[in-house]
Amino acid sequence: MQDSQLIETQNLVKKFPMGRETLVALDNISLSFSKGEFSGIIGPSGSGKTTFLNIIGTLDVPSEGNVNVLGAQVENLSHKEAAQLRNRHIGFIFQTFNLLPVYTVFENVEFPLLLQGVPVDKRKQAVMDALDWVGLADRAKSRPNQLSGGESQRVAIARAIVKKPSLILADEPTANLDAENSHNVLQTMVQLNQELEATFIFSTHDEKVIQYLRRKISLIDGKVVKDEAMDLVAQPS
Repeated sequence: MQDSQLIETQNLVKKFPMGRETLVALDNISLSFSKGEFSGIIGPSGSGKTTFLNIIGTLDVPSEGNVNVLGAQVENLSHKEAAQLRNRHIGFIFQTFNLLPVYTVFENVEFPLLLQGVPVDKRKQAVMDALDWVGLADRAKSRPNQLSGGESQRVAIARAIVKKPSLILADEPTANLDAENSHNVLQTMVQLNQELEATFIFSTHDEKVIQYLRRKISLIDGKVVKDEAMDLVAQPS
């Protein structure tokens, strides 16, 4: 794997048992991603998008093939090693936000730093920086039930970026947002991609997301059918 590449998959196959049958969710996927990419895995439901994100996010392992993420071979990691890699270097953004309702916005964003054992003063600064990046510093004391959908997703983004990860994985991040909030959230992600030089990889079939991507990888039935660079002139401002 070249130094500039954060992720490389070689002949990746993922199979799931389905009764007496076997479902091939990913079929011989060979892809690489470089630092600072803003890319998307696109395709219909059941095409293997989320499965691919779960494997490169070390939440799952391949059935066959090799997956190198940030210099680590995913198929060889123990559960503890995979968790350490996620905690230190990978941020996740989900369509359901996954905010803890009993905690404030500040505490939700702080949670990944608690797992890392970051000292309290550094935690406070990092959390407020992350909330400032997403324009929600004034909502630090609010609870999730006091936020709009767009605000909740921006808190989820702040939680994903607070540890300044090398890789951010976003699984259908706009699925529960209206068009205006979707574009606001995506513009925030584009800005963070540029400012933090973090690599963003999306799983999506949402056209609102697709028009922001700089690389589009199409999956059908677990196979890559197209891998194309997008015209930057057509990117939203």
